Amino acid sequence: MLAIVAPGQGSQTPGFLAPWVEIPKVRELLAWWSAVADIDLIRLGTVADAEEIKETENAQPLIVAAGLVGALSIFPHPSDAFNKVAVTAGHSVGELTAAAGARAITAESAMVLVRERGKAMAEASARAATGMSAVLGGERDGVIAAIEKLGLTAANENGAGQIVAAGDLAALEQLAASAPEGSRVRALSVAGAFHTHYMSSAVERLAMLSRSVTVRDPRTRLLSNKDGAVVHHGREVLERIVGQISNPVRWDLCMETMVDLGVTAVIEVPPAGTLVGLIKRAMPGVETLELKTPEDIPAALDLVARHGTPSALDNQPTWRLVVAPLSGTFKHTGIELGAQLKPGAVVGVVENRRESVELIAEHGGTVIEFLAEENDPVAPGQPLLRLHPKGQH
Repeated sequence: MLAIVAPGQGSQTPGFLAPWVEIPKVRELLAWWSAVADIDLIRLGTVADAEEIKETENAQPLIVAAGLVGALSIFPHPSDAFNKVAVTAGHSVGELTAAAGARAITAESAMVLVRERGKAMAEASARAATGMSAVLGGERDGVIAAIEKLGLTAANENGAGQIVAAGDLAALEQLAASAPEGSRVRALSVAGAFHTHYMSSAVERLAMLSRSVTVRDPRTRLLSNKDGAVVHHGREVLERIVGQISNPVRWDLCMETMVDLGVTAVIEVPPAGTLVGLIKRAMPGVETLELKTPEDIPAALDLVARHGTPSALDNQPTWRLVVAPLSGTFKHTGIELGAQLKPGAVVGVVENRRESVELIAEHGGTVIEFLAEENDPVAPGQPLLRLHPKGQH
């Protein structure tokens, strides 16, 4: 069983995209995404120095674009991936890469969101003197207790003896001066306390933008940084990604889920290396590959051939539609997104001058998207509401 994983901020290095842009198709894609996100990805990935690509508003779109380029180098026709990839996941901003790869959102939506995410997080970081430090080694409970005692947050639990503390710089200095037993503390070169309450303004900005993004249910198992869970419907995928900006990343739980699912091989898309290092320690026996340059594509294709299995979701839609039975005006009963409906629940009516027909959710489920607004004119067979079936995993 094959998993594709996408790294987060800090994995980029100067010039890492240079070998990729030699491929004409890749250069065209990067030029298009540069236009979509209003940022010069080609320049940032080839000639920009370490300081420039470290800036949050530059690093995040660069990383997501690189990951998508890597995935498309293995699967030029994205639909082919769902016959081979059983699981996908991303670390922090890499969740947007994974969501686009699983077809929950488009690549263009991912690039717009990541550009705004980077800008909003940079602005939030500028409001207070905060940062992040990696605590390497030590016993988990003791490390967490030491972090919380200083008013810090365990912002990343990466497994393999690595926990990242985030918060006030003075408190981080105290943590370094009195490291938890059996550990050492290393300051990270980041602009602020990501995945903590300091990022709340960025959450507000992304939440507003995300409401206009069209979502679809993932075509493969997509793991969430929140708790390692497999998320089945697109609106929840996007809501979790937005909420994760100010909440801890539990990559350790994502790796536990991969083990539970029976993953046997993992490919990390560019800029690769960080996650494979964690996976080697936490998931012994799993074959890994770092897709760093186009020279790694043949090895990646070999891994796909040997470990690829069809996605469990590819031919099993995880949603149901309620459609209009006739022409008229749509009115719903006041149900809200996320509502749990029992089989046979009435979700609204379609009415015209001649009649009014109730809309029934015959099988029940979770309300995940309205496809028509109150008082919209609708046509026969027009989808009005999308439900996720309860109890399907």
